Amino acid sequence: MVKLIALYKQPKDKEKFDDHYFNVHTPITKKIPGLRDMKVTKIVGSPMGKTEYYLLCEMFYDDHDSLQKAMKTDEGKASGKDVMEFAGDLVHLMIGEEVQDEA
Repeated sequence: MVKLIALYKQPKDKEKFDDHYFNVHTPITKKIPGLRDMKVTKIVGSPMGKTEYYLLCEMFYDDHDSLQKAMKTDEGKASGKDVMEFAGDLVHLMIGEEVQDEA
C-alpha cells in the first residue's frame, strides 16, 4: 500500500479553509480513480504544546504505479490544481509506504 500524504500548516482563516477543504476539495479528491481510502486528521496539538500543523490527509493507493496513473487523470489534475489554488502556501506533499511489523 502506498499513500500520498498532504500535511497542511495552520491557515490564517480556519473557517474559510475548512469550508473549502471539506465542501470543495474533498469531493474532487474522492473522485480520483484508484483511490482506495482517504483519511483526514485534524491536528489538535503536540506533546510540546502548539504546532504549526493543522491538518493531515492520507490518500491510499495499491502501489506506486496506481498513484502515478491516478495523478495523471483529469480528476487527479483537478485535485492538484485546486489544492495549489487554495492552499499552495500551506501544503507539503509526501509519498509513503506502509511498513509491516515483522516481529
